Amino acid sequence: MKGACQGRAAAEAARGKIAAWLVAASATLVLVGCTRAGTAPPVLGTVPDFRFTERSGRVVSRDELRGKTWVADFFFTRCRGVCPLLTARLAELQRRIGLEGAADVRFVSFTVDPAADTPEVLAAYAAQFGASPTHWLFLTGDRAALFQLIGQGFGLAVADRPGSTSRDPNDRLTHSDRFALVDGQFRIRGFYRATDADAIEQLARDLARVRAEAG
Repeated sequence: MKGACQGRAAAEAARGKIAAWLVAASATLVLVGCTRAGTAPPVLGTVPDFRFTERSGRVVSRDELRGKTWVADFFFTRCRGVCPLLTARLAELQRRIGLEGAADVRFVSFTVDPAADTPEVLAAYAAQFGASPTHWLFLTGDRAALFQLIGQGFGLAVADRPGSTSRDPNDRLTHSDRFALVDGQFRIRGFYRATDADAIEQLARDLARVRAEAG
C-alpha cells in the first residue's frame, strides 16, 4: 500500500511539473500574435538526410518533411533540466497556430537518449503534453546517427560529458537548448534558445514568415 501511494504521489508530482511548464510557455507566447511582419530569416545551412523511428513505430526520413516548414528540438524523456520546457514551448505553439489544421507545418523532436527513449516511451511522453500524433514527430534511432545529425547537420551541441561514468543521463549527457527552424527545402532558417522569452516570440514570427515565403 505504501509503495502504491508513493507511486501515485510521484505521478501527481510529475503531472504538476508539466502543468507548470505549460503555463510558463503560454505566458511567454501571449504577445506573439500582436507583432508586425518583417523580412524572412536568412539561410544558415541545410539539414542532411536522416531515417529514424517515430513514436508510432513507423520509419520517418527527411524526405517526409519536404515542402513543410518545421521546428526541431533535441531532448530526452528522463531529463530533469530544460527538456520539459522545450516540449512545453512547442505544446503552446502547437495550440496557438492550430497545428492539426496546418498542413504545411510539422514539429520534430529528436531524442538524445535513444537507448531509453523507445517508441513506447516517446508515445507516453508526447501524450503528457498533448502532442499531435500526426503533425508532431518524436524520433528515436541509432545513437551515433542522431548525434551526427545534431552535431554536424544542425551544428548544435550534443555529447557525453568528458570523464562521466554515471548511468544517469542527466549527469552524463549535454545537449543544446535551442529550437531550429527549417523550411521546406531543408534549409535552416534560425536558432532560438528555449529559455529566452524574446527568442520564442521571434521563432513564432519567423515561422509565420517562412510559411508565407513558401506560398
